[in-house]
Amino acid sequence: MRLLLTSDTHVPARAASLPEALMAAVDDADAVIHAGDWIDEATLDLLESRSRRLIGVYGNNDGLGLRRRLPEVAHAELEGLRFAVVHETGAAAGRERRCTARFPDVDVLVFGHSHIPWDTSAGRLRLLNPGSPTDRRRQPFCSFMTLTVADARLYDVTLHRLPRATAPPRAPSPRDSAPPDTPAEG
Repeated sequence: MRLLLTSDTHVPARAASLPEALMAAVDDADAVIHAGDWIDEATLDLLESRSRRLIGVYGNNDGLGLRRRLPEVAHAELEGLRFAVVHETGAAAGRERRCTARFPDVDVLVFGHSHIPWDTSAGRLRLLNPGSPTDRRRQPFCSFMTLTVADARLYDVTLHRLPRATAPPRAPSPRDSAPPDTPAEG
């Protein structure tokens, strides 16, 4: 089973749309996991319509409409592995210990919030953060992850680097409508 992991899409706040490479990977995936901070319901609608199976949660920046449609924590069993999805896990320091205690019956925890790709193991728990496909923050690139699940194991966990996202459209300013060589007011 081929999975696509994404989080912190922040459309339209951080990007006008989802990157083409991400959408191509959605089309190739058997399941898509989104770890929150969608920002708008249109992105949820888009991924629901394009995904064979969508597992998602809401994030701290998601409004009431998304919170009504999505849980804070999602659980799924995929090819013999128990997955949990949550947006926030707290500070990086002590993350493995906290998550092992909070999710004792989980094999793979997918999380977001930091926009920082993460791949560690804590005993039997694997922690994965795909970063953000639209807002790299202090990272050198935007990103998402793909992986394969078979026989209760993860294979080919791959972090995909993306170019910086296309900025969302800006509001017009008075200068946009001023005739050439005419000073705009304000």
